[in-house]
Amino acid sequence: MSKHEETSEVLSRETAFGHRKRLREKFVKSGLAGFHDYEIIELLLSLGTPRKDCKPAAKEAIKRFKTLRGVLEAPPEELQQIPGIGPHNSFGLKLVQEVAREFLKEKISEKPVYQSAQEIFDYLYHSLRDLKKEVFKVLHLNSQNQIVQTEDLFEGTVKSSAVSPREVITRAIKNNAVALIFVHNHPSGNPDPSKSDRELTRDLVYAGSIMQIRVLDHIIIGDNCYFSFAGQGLIEEYSLDFMNLKMRGVSEAKRQLYRANLSRDSSSWRP
Repeated sequence: MSKHEETSEVLSRETAFGHRKRLREKFVKSGLAGFHDYEIIELLLSLGTPRKDCKPAAKEAIKRFKTLRGVLEAPPEELQQIPGIGPHNSFGLKLVQEVAREFLKEKISEKPVYQSAQEIFDYLYHSLRDLKKEVFKVLHLNSQNQIVQTEDLFEGTVKSSAVSPREVITRAIKNNAVALIFVHNHPSGNPDPSKSDRELTRDLVYAGSIMQIRVLDHIIIGDNCYFSFAGQGLIEEYSLDFMNLKMRGVSEAKRQLYRANLSRDSSSWRP
């Protein structure tokens, strides 16, 4: 290596060191606020290779996997295809991702989750995103809306004929649940609900209403996105539909009772 090349390499290392130092100081001062996704990846990579400029590798990772989430959830073998990311770096990225997932799991079990579809998505996305078949999960909640149990009840094609509301309610009663959240994945990546998804959700809301167990949401997970029935107002719509059916049923029962009494009184009357 020539003298000029040695000097250039030293300057490059010093520049990279100064850049990493500024990033770390910025993080210590204000967290990740204002960071670009590639800067976050760069910080993580620098933990494994502290004396190397990690910026090019970080930018390439974001370019290939699109988002911070995409990089953290990328398979190690794909991460290592990027120049500058070796086994130590990919291990570090996966470790951070798993630690974050465990943190979310503990966090979500300690606080109310009603209307927190994003938190449920963050909690379950990693375990559902690569599945080739649909998995129907049921989250059982207590009176404080805390998750007490998460179960996989059905696999295959999730539709009203495959998922048994009776089994769902039976498991809910066994777990002393007062509320439920349903989650299933769409392997196609498109989270938009099918007709069967809508019919199933309606039937589950009806079944829960009969047993006085609230259905808080049904979340369909796609490719880095989700659909929330509660967020779209459909859970409330199905609940109101059930109440209307119940009221019509009560009214019809009263009418039939009135007719029966009237008929009985007429038959017993003697002129």
